[in-house]
Parts: sequence; structure tokens; C-alpha cells
Amino acid sequence: MSGIGTLVDVPPKTMYARPSKVLVTGGGGFIGSHLVDALLERGHDVRVIDNFTTGKPDRVDSRAELITGDICDRSTIADAFADVDCVFHTAALARVPLSIENPLNTHMVNVVGTINVLLAARAAGVRRVVFSGSSSVYGDQTRLPLRESMNPNPLSPYALQKLAAEEYTRLFHCLYGMETLTLRYFNVFGPRMATQGAYVTVISAFLRARMRGEPLIIYGDGDSTRDFTHVRDVVSANLLAMNASTADGRALNIGQGQSVSVNWVAERIGGPIVYKPARPGDVRHTLADYSQAEHVLGWKPQVSTPEGLDELLEALHA
Repeated sequence: MSGIGTLVDVPPKTMYARPSKVLVTGGGGFIGSHLVDALLERGHDVRVIDNFTTGKPDRVDSRAELITGDICDRSTIADAFADVDCVFHTAALARVPLSIENPLNTHMVNVVGTINVLLAARAAGVRRVVFSGSSSVYGDQTRLPLRESMNPNPLSPYALQKLAAEEYTRLFHCLYGMETLTLRYFNVFGPRMATQGAYVTVISAFLRARMRGEPLIIYGDGDSTRDFTHVRDVVSANLLAMNASTADGRALNIGQGQSVSVNWVAERIGGPIVYKPARPGDVRHTLADYSQAEHVLGWKPQVSTPEGLDELLEALHA
């Protein structure tokens, strides 16, 4: 296996479908590469599309067929959908601050790229598309936990783009009969998270600061809460979504159902803390109601935030 870290604690192979040809967009990325590994472990014939803007080629297991292509350019990806049974669309530019600075570029990847994937899948007769959505579509709500029945309230271009993309995913089921599902991830973390650049997640930023002996920077008062979801749990949800009996375009929350404050994360990781003004587009609280995912997929989270963080801290000092 290539890449850093291995997948464990996902449900046994007997819970999933018999092997078939699958396509993972963004298969060199954080979530995508873990998903590729799990699919290969279960005997699937895996094809990957990635332009490696954010992903890394060495994360793609050599047993997978790799196509270097850009989802924004339909001509470079169309052939990759031939004979594919299921597409896992994980490719995205997935940072709120980046989308605020570059709304057009992120729109092209997150919205137009998704439409290109859906069109290519439809043209090739792909049975099912599983789209990697985001809990950011909820924005700030007056009640918690967050449920799929709530009206979206996107607070950033990224959140709006993910909402538009999941609506296209739903419409392709309604208009063309394609089997589709959106999985709304809540603050995914784990091995292979991006640690470089200006747009890393809060856990990545804290771990990087800890490694460099620098202060942990918190934007706002640190009392904002997040429902952090381990990548192993996200992978297990995707594997179950591949052949769930319901694939009618709906969105399903994939979150732990527990939240912790940013201050708690900083204290757990350790080191001096510096507070800076809150950033635009940041949501105050997230907390998932995952009951629909449990009902439709038979999915439940298995990795707690303390457990996942301890694994990352152990790896940091290994």
C-alpha cells in the first residue's frame, strides 16, 4: 500500500457488494486515497482521475489505474468512465478561505467539475454516483443537531458551491434516473490530511504548529464547536453507499454526532495559543444528526475525536 497510514476499523468485506469497476475522482487526495485503498482491499477494479492540484501521485496505490485529468475539462476525463459501475466523486477545492479569495476558480472545480462528472457518468451508463458533499451547506442554524430537513444557509462561496453541486447530483436522479447520493461530511480528519499551504483545516494547522514549535492560532474566541469525523468513518460510509437500496439523490449527514470546541482541540494537541479575530465564512457550531445515514446505509461512526487525535499525535512523534 502507498501513502501514510492504513485503513482499519472499517466494516468487514461481507457488508459490501461483490467486486466491480469503480472510478474515484480526486483519488490522490486525502479522502480519495483512503477510499481507493479500501476499494482495492475489497477486490474492486479501481480507476483514479486526478490532476494533483492538491493530491499526491504517491498516495495512489499502484494496483489502481491512474488517469491524469482535470474534471474541469470534459475531453480529458470522458474515456475514464467507460465500463464503470460506480463513481465516487471526491475531487474538490475544499477550503472556505480559498473560496473567498478565489470564488471563480473554486466554482469551476466544485460546481462545473461536478456537472462534468455527472454528464460523463450519464453518457457512459454508470449505474451510481456517490458525491462527497459538505456540512458547510448548513451554515449557522438556530437549532442543533443539524438535520437534512433544515434549510441550507451557506456562508461562503465554498458552501454555496457544494450546495449547488449536490443539487445537480439530485437533479440527475430526478431528470435522468441516475442513481445518486450525496454524503455531507462533517470536518473530516485523519492521516494524510493536508499539512502545507495557507488553507489547511484547524487540526492540521494545530499539528503543524506543534511540530514547528509555533503558537497555535485560533480565529475567534475558540468556543466554536466542531463535529469532527474520522476519515475511516467517511470511507465506510462511501463503501456502504455504493450499493445501498436507496439512491434517490438525497443527501445524508456523515458525522460523529458529538462536537468539541476549538479550544478543546488546541488544549489536547498542546502548546501556546494565540487568538486572532474571527474569519468571515466560519460557521459557529456543527453537530450532525446521522440517523438518516444509519437508516439508509446502516452506517454509524466508530472513531471518536480523542482516539483519532491521539493517533495523529502518536504519528507526529513516531
